[in-house]
Amino acid sequence: MYVCNCNGLRERQVKAAIEAGATRPADVFKASGCAPQCAKCVCEMREMIQASRQALRYAAE
Repeated sequence: MYVCNCNGLRERQVKAAIEAGATRPADVFKASGCAPQCAKCVCEMREMIQASRQALRYAAE
């Protein structure tokens, strides 16, 4: 599934960037070698980053 249609970023690419340490959508774009264009994907990226943080928090318990 595409997260960012403008740059052709797929969910797996965004997850890989998050797992590599991306903490903001800007970090995801940088890791992918692109830049935000319409920014419609930023909210979804933020949700993915937050979900990853929560999963790590639960795993640490």
